Amino acid sequence: MFHRIRRRAKGPSEAQRQFAELHARLADQVPPGFGVPAAEPQHTEPTAMVDDFLPPELRVPSHDQLDGRMMPWKQPLVLDGEMVACAECGEYRDWLILSTRDEIWLRCRAGHQQQETRLDTAWYNRHAGPADATHATFEDCLRHLGH
Repeated sequence: MFHRIRRRAKGPSEAQRQFAELHARLADQVPPGFGVPAAEPQHTEPTAMVDDFLPPELRVPSHDQLDGRMMPWKQPLVLDGEMVACAECGEYRDWLILSTRDEIWLRCRAGHQQQETRLDTAWYNRHAGPADATHATFEDCLRHLGH
């Protein structure tokens, strides 16, 4: 049986034969415009430059223009299986998380601050939402967040 299949497959198939004929007919043809140098561009009047960037009152400062960022964190903060508590008053929820100079600081409702070395700026960026306001002073930001 395999001998008969091999004998039949010795010559090219009909599709292969048609492709070879088409290839031979198109071999010497070149698409229109191929190899022709590009035309010189038409010189036109210069257009007026329009500033399409946002107006200054709608622009958000970049990270290097800010002294830091902060976000509220109402629920308890669990790191490495341990609930984080304030070192001074023992409070364990309703934190403000501050990100400044590649450091993360936690601030409890009583105003105690402690650095959290188990968190980094990447963690803060993953969990922080978009900024809803910018403030000139730290105290303004605290008032805005209700602390």
